[in-house]
Amino acid sequence: MYRYSLRVVGGALALALALSAPTGAAAQQVTGKIDWGAWIDDDGCMHWWADGGVEGYMVPRRDPHTGKPVCLKKNTCLVENTDTLFATDSAKLTAQGRAYLEQFFRQAGAFGYAIYGHTDARASDEYNMRLSRKRAEAVATVAQSVGAPVERVIGFGEREPRASNATAEGMQQNRRVEVVCYMWGNR
Repeated sequence: MYRYSLRVVGGALALALALSAPTGAAAQQVTGKIDWGAWIDDDGCMHWWADGGVEGYMVPRRDPHTGKPVCLKKNTCLVENTDTLFATDSAKLTAQGRAYLEQFFRQAGAFGYAIYGHTDARASDEYNMRLSRKRAEAVATVAQSVGAPVERVIGFGEREPRASNATAEGMQQNRRVEVVCYMWGNR
């Protein structure tokens, strides 16, 4: 007779297999560990995987109603210049900026959001990292206040410029908050 039991141990799924002889002799217990999770391929489709050490497997996650693979669509759904949301050198949203973001998050319709803050290169890297993070957190707070789930918040400072920091126009393009929308879709 074989008995199986599954339990989560330290974030991993543990499998216990108990072997008992049909004669009623003391059962031997064999235990093992199965690592498992979800994997998302380059086109955004999800797969469940499990690996018990000897061999593993992966299966696509499918919509039970249509049978189609469940895929994640990520798109940058908002890029807003921080000059329109914040006062210079501040992470406090203006009243107009807050109202604009509240309306955006109420209407965007995603199941989750990632919010990225960026700055130009006028201050030190450390200062810009802190300011961009605080600005991204301020936007995330507005999203959460209207019920929009925020999956990640990152401040990139000046490290991912869109344009050259050598001109005023380039610096203005680099001062931005980007919002990425996560939505479900089928392949």
